[in-house]
Amino acid sequence: MMDSKKYGVGYFPAPKGYNKWAEKDHIEKPPIWCSVDMRDGNQSLVIPMSLDEKLEFYKLLLEVGFKEIEVGFPASSETEYEFLRTLIDKNMIPQDVTIQVLTQSREHIIRKTFEACKGVPNAIIHFYNSTSVAQREQVFKKSKEEIKNLAIEGASLVKKYAKEYEGNFRFEYSPESFTGTEPEYALEVCNAVLDVLEPSADNNVIINLPVTVEMSMPHVYASQVEYMSENLKYREHVTLSVHPHNDRGTGVADTELALLAGADRVEGTLFGNGERTGNVDIVTLAMNMYSHGINPGLDFSNMPHLVDVYEKCTRMQVYERSPYAGALVFAAFSGSHQDAIAKGMKYREENSLGNWNVPYIPIDPRDISRTYDADVIRVNSQSGKGGIGYILEHTYGYSLPSKMREDLSYLCKGISDKEHRELKVEEILEIFKNNYFVHAPKLGIADMHFYRKDGGVETEIEFMLNGKKANARAMGNGSLDAVSSAIKEFTGIDYTLKKYSEHSVQEEGDGSKSMAVAYIGIMDKEGKMYWGAGTNTDIIHAGVHALLAAVNKMLD
Repeated sequence: MMDSKKYGVGYFPAPKGYNKWAEKDHIEKPPIWCSVDMRDGNQSLVIPMSLDEKLEFYKLLLEVGFKEIEVGFPASSETEYEFLRTLIDKNMIPQDVTIQVLTQSREHIIRKTFEACKGVPNAIIHFYNSTSVAQREQVFKKSKEEIKNLAIEGASLVKKYAKEYEGNFRFEYSPESFTGTEPEYALEVCNAVLDVLEPSADNNVIINLPVTVEMSMPHVYASQVEYMSENLKYREHVTLSVHPHNDRGTGVADTELALLAGADRVEGTLFGNGERTGNVDIVTLAMNMYSHGINPGLDFSNMPHLVDVYEKCTRMQVYERSPYAGALVFAAFSGSHQDAIAKGMKYREENSLGNWNVPYIPIDPRDISRTYDADVIRVNSQSGKGGIGYILEHTYGYSLPSKMREDLSYLCKGISDKEHRELKVEEILEIFKNNYFVHAPKLGIADMHFYRKDGGVETEIEFMLNGKKANARAMGNGSLDAVSSAIKEFTGIDYTLKKYSEHSVQEEGDGSKSMAVAYIGIMDKEGKMYWGAGTNTDIIHAGVHALLAAVNKMLD
């Protein structure tokens, strides 16, 4: 039996009144982004990345546009030490990029960290110690004063070694397990660290507030961040950073509210990789801003490439429903959704709209190198005529009449239902051609001629019926009507031509040639409809092919 009574403690809300963040409805500018994929993300992998994989992933982060990248814990791991030295020794760190390294507040570890950073163009020395009640009481068994002194000692050591080693160093301090720390005490510790580091216009210091474990609802964290932001010393020379994890599944919400509350910087990972349920997903955060008209300063325009490299290097998979990047996030299988999307797309084209406001699709998939046909309209047994018609029209140029689209949709849905799978775009085209164009007909036309006569058109046709040739003549008010009359007289069948439409389409495989395509629907005496389609460089012949296709379906 589950017992919820043992939960609900462990976090400490900020003092009352720190909720000005609630008056804001959007983030006005992007934060400073820091990727911690190479450290926090990598240490959470079942099989950590090799040196070559790390280098490939690092290059990806540079392509995306990260200017701050945490590369590891070089004092504790030979692989991470080697990786950092490779970046430095091979001049792989651009001048506008800052490398971040993590260290505990212990002298021999700090000294080894600075040794690893020799020759680095720009580096952030990120030191930390745990400050939460649980860590103080259960792990370190130290008083508040003793824990604060550990932080002060760490600050003194990084300041000391920065003077002894060549390089451009900045400092970052994290009261680890901030979410389990009393805000007043966290503020006391951070301000004590800042007094040692002496932030100034030339010495910006980062104070990072990690959600080491999510313990509260996002608004509680936001108020904690606002409290810290408004009460930190040297605030104009301090960059306030957040590092949320995702234990409650609200890492993105924590971060967005923290940015409203005064945070300047975000540490996170691509697709939320990290310990336990992961770090905050920077892709989602950045794309959320993008969808609100804010340039996030990170380039996710080639999302498929990003996913491919991520999955290759980490051996993780991007969940198909992951926001923006998942394989199915734009997909519409529902018929009503497909119809709304298709109509929204058409409305957008017809009205030359600049602002994006298509039903069910929060951003333009093309912005991140996704496509409408393969990513948006997906066909299975739940799909409708609108989506299937959209695929044929926008991918292959076939604009079917509404009732014909409906007929085709039943065919596609039936196949999908029977085989229990989604249909690919090219399969829909194949189903369309196999079922509505002339193939091995019972009735065919070997030759035909038209003559103007008595205000109408007379046709002379050489039919092929079950492999045998026969001639027929008939009159009509136009070429197609004359052919239809000849078919009726020759075969003895009766039908009514209910629908005819035509348009041009680019010939497949040749962007310069235009073909005529015609669609015909005929109805027998019982009211059953039969559909056919035909293409030809000549519109009359295209119409005749479509009529023959429909008639042959009636003859089957």
